[in-house]
Amino acid sequence: MSTRYTRESGTRQNAEGFHRRRYPSDMTDQQWSVVSALFPAAVPRNLQQPKYDCRDMLDAILYVAKTGCSWRSLPHDYPPWESVYGRFRRWEQSGVLERALQQLHVRERQRLLRSDQPTLGIVDSQSVKTTEEANPGTVGYDAGKKVKGRKRHVLVDVTGVILALFVSVGSVQDRDGLGQLLETAAIHYPSMEKVLVDGAYNGKAVAAASEATGIAVEMVKRNDGVKGFVPVHKRWIVERTFGWLNRFRRLSKDYERTIGSSAGMVRVSMVAILMRRLFRAA
Repeated sequence: MSTRYTRESGTRQNAEGFHRRRYPSDMTDQQWSVVSALFPAAVPRNLQQPKYDCRDMLDAILYVAKTGCSWRSLPHDYPPWESVYGRFRRWEQSGVLERALQQLHVRERQRLLRSDQPTLGIVDSQSVKTTEEANPGTVGYDAGKKVKGRKRHVLVDVTGVILALFVSVGSVQDRDGLGQLLETAAIHYPSMEKVLVDGAYNGKAVAAASEATGIAVEMVKRNDGVKGFVPVHKRWIVERTFGWLNRFRRLSKDYERTIGSSAGMVRVSMVAILMRRLFRAA
């Protein structure tokens, strides 16, 4: 079923003439024009047109990320939740979400008159609680943060966009997660020269990851003589990224059963952030 969107009236109309007001999380025509080529429609089994519109599917996924509702609680004017969830899982497993994020990141850097390839990154992690829905073996206890759940290890550039993401059980130490981030950065961003970290990233594992990838790791410590909250130069950028992600209610806690879905929801949220930034600049 095809759908026509009218931004001026704030409504959407399908082929049967049904109208409803747009949800706040729905993409505008301008945003869809930017990402439409990045999200392929499902390959039909009988070589006919896909049953559900690709834009409707992505809008439904964005609705879940922004509102935090369960897949089963999707409004009925979106495609069936089973189809939406299935598309989300295929996009994550096939790398569609990761590639879309990478291409939107290039557009964002071009908008800011920066080179396509970053040379500096900032690394940190965020521990989040899981629910009883999480599969056994995908949950651990972070003794430092006293959180039972999972940990999101991220590497961002100076624009705050996630370049590398690694979701682990909560018991994985920050220094042990760094190696996965640097490996990803070395593959997709060969221009990366250095990453900034805090005091938790030390020891032989950090030195080994740096030597293996050729990316220097620089520890930027907070000035102990300063009282209260003071942003640490450059390192505050990754904290701002976590703040952006916290605006998506689905990420307030890790509601996903699998680590793959958990990473996919972070990428979907980052795609939504980039679409909004690019559209505002248009």
